[in-house]
Amino acid sequence: MDLIHPLVQEYAEKYSSAEDALLKEVNEYTMKYHSEAVMLSGHLQGKVLEMISCMIQPRRILEIGTFTGYSGLCLAKGLTDDGQLHTIELRSADAGRAQSYFTRSSYADKIILHTGNALDIIPQLHETWDLVFIDADKPAYIEYFNLVLPRLRKNGFILADNIFFHGQVLEAEVKGKSAKGIRAFNDFIKDRTDVEKVVLTIRDGLYLLRKL
Repeated sequence: MDLIHPLVQEYAEKYSSAEDALLKEVNEYTMKYHSEAVMLSGHLQGKVLEMISCMIQPRRILEIGTFTGYSGLCLAKGLTDDGQLHTIELRSADAGRAQSYFTRSSYADKIILHTGNALDIIPQLHETWDLVFIDADKPAYIEYFNLVLPRLRKNGFILADNIFFHGQVLEAEVKGKSAKGIRAFNDFIKDRTDVEKVVLTIRDGLYLLRKL
């Protein structure tokens, strides 16, 4: 399902600030060589992530799901001078590719990449988070949320990606474990009273949550 009309997407990208050279390289490499390139945040969503991070000016960011590093590079742009971004990637090949870009960026000393299962790694990170970006395996979204919320500061933000899951959550009968996981997460968040929430209808849907 095309959630965003291609002409609308093209127009929005045309009138948004361009990618920097490194982001453009990550984008082009991923689209050309990665079998799951659809997972890349891309130009427009990446710019939204950057803008949100710059508005918040977080000291500590947690990213769950590094992929090839595009979103991490965008989020890092808002970090304070003493800030750090911890990012977790399950797949070693993607982690290695992402690290190669992080090392070449101006945020090389601020981005800490962890390789492995996020459910195991998150409890070992004794930080208070200002901003969390959830973009990993969809059936575990509720588990990720429950792990990070106690460590999120008051008025801290969580961004959850792919909450439309290619439009599949809009169907009367949701099929597939990922779509079902996203539907369950959306319902779980909708009924909570400890976060304020807004759905951003960009790309595959972003849930923006603020801890009350």
